[in-house]
Amino acid sequence: MRVWKFGDDIDTDAIIPGRFLTIYDPKELAKHAFEGTRDDFSKKAKEGDIVVAGRNFGCGSSREHAPLALIGAGVKVVVAQSFARIFFRNAINVGVLPVVCHKTDQIADGAKITLNIRKGIIEADGKKVKIEQVPEFMQGIIDAGGLVEYAKNMKEVPVCTKSHR
Repeated sequence: MRVWKFGDDIDTDAIIPGRFLTIYDPKELAKHAFEGTRDDFSKKAKEGDIVVAGRNFGCGSSREHAPLALIGAGVKVVVAQSFARIFFRNAINVGVLPVVCHKTDQIADGAKITLNIRKGIIEADGKKVKIEQVPEFMQGIIDAGGLVEYAKNMKEVPVCTKSHR
């Protein structure tokens, strides 16, 4: 896996510019991913590559198109110091795993990277960096391919036993 490195405050318009929001096919969206921000991404990203960023990744407009463009480009994991809440949720919904790592500054652009979710580490060009634990239920949604597929495959629906009045 190869790292595509970005800085802080990468908004959804940088991930997929607004003029492409009439497209819903992830492969077509991928052709425009990071257009105007990092034009080589759409031409060179490969299945299994990972986006690594600083703070507040996915801020801005709440659009599922952003993680869908990443899926179309073959990116199934984004590692960042922090995420905008709506991007975090949209990413999980469509099957992109958002991973929090407070030391992304130690991961270089183009690094060869191995992600070990269970051990809670990333190894990038021989350097080990800790990541926050990914909750098992969230990994289950990602493994299913997103929230819709996860819900389709649920054998039983969880029952809430507390009243929330």
